[in-house]
Amino acid sequence: MDPVIFQFKLFNWEIVLRWYGVLVMFGAVVGAWLAEREIRRRGQDGDVIWDAMVWILPAGIIGARLWYVLNSILGGSTYYLDTPAKIFQVWEGGLHFFGGLLLGALALYIFLKQNGMDFWLFLDAIAPAVFIGQALARPANFINQELYGQPTKLPWGISIDASHRLAQYADLSQFPVETTRFHPTFAYEMILNILLALLLIWVARQYEERMKPGAIFAGWLVLAGLARAFIEFFRPDQPRIGDSFVTYTMLVSVLMAIAGVIMLLVRFGRLQLAFAEGWEEEYQIKKFEVKPTRRRPSAPVQPIIEDDEDDEDILEEDEDDEMEEAPAPVKKRKTAAQTKTPAKAKKATEKKSTAKTKTSK
Repeated sequence: MDPVIFQFKLFNWEIVLRWYGVLVMFGAVVGAWLAEREIRRRGQDGDVIWDAMVWILPAGIIGARLWYVLNSILGGSTYYLDTPAKIFQVWEGGLHFFGGLLLGALALYIFLKQNGMDFWLFLDAIAPAVFIGQALARPANFINQELYGQPTKLPWGISIDASHRLAQYADLSQFPVETTRFHPTFAYEMILNILLALLLIWVARQYEERMKPGAIFAGWLVLAGLARAFIEFFRPDQPRIGDSFVTYTMLVSVLMAIAGVIMLLVRFGRLQLAFAEGWEEEYQIKKFEVKPTRRRPSAPVQPIIEDDEDDEDILEEDEDDEMEEAPAPVKKRKTAAQTKTPAKAKKATEKKSTAKTKTSK
């Protein structure tokens, strides 16, 4: 696969877009996005991570490049001493994670302190995302055919072109291109990073109430250090300390893991250190509280003041309306006795009295 995606000339400038730069930036952006989500879950403003990336990314790239160049010189190479201009050509590949970690963490510390934010909270939130971002950038090593391991007979071994061979494997009669396969150490590290990121995320959420500030980051130091020390056993390109099998990167990895173990012991009270006294038991910034939105008070109703004469007129109009709307009373029918005139009623009583006298006789 061609490491160059496309290239063209603009005036006197050669514009080249490489897979290496694209994948490194892709890993950085995805890692920052995951860190933003974790920071929000912890109750803080996740957008801060994008402001911090303006500091972290340049510092991390510079640190990673300088460490890579120094590591190459320690290994006996004079390439960068003979051609110093190549040191700045980062797009051609050649970054070391530990250098990026060192200067990137320093830039993050300065940024957080200037903005009054908790350094440990952000380190704990970012730690799993660093694993993911690093894993997503590892395929760039496959495209560039770099950072591979020793020859292997395993079925997942990869072929390396003659132009990208290390000096000890450049003899094609002994290591033919057609049959020689190498350990894909970058793939090993990519898989380890993903698994360790999932482990850290699970621990951070499963034991959230028991976690101390910096504990997740300390766990990251332990896991990342041990994983890198394991990978170094397969890396023939790393400079070794004297005649031993220990590489400089392996030594730094082990020291990083030891530092993480010490941090964990101190955080959970298993180890007392003078310089760690007064280390906060809780994060120094509280979670954001979502304040309920206040409704704007409606305008007070002003009472209408009118004259007494107007009130009387209104009452009279209301009474007239009630009289008009009131239903007419239902007239009851009068009985026959009620409809007779007084004269007729007198005759009727006389007839009744004469009838009674006849019956008595």
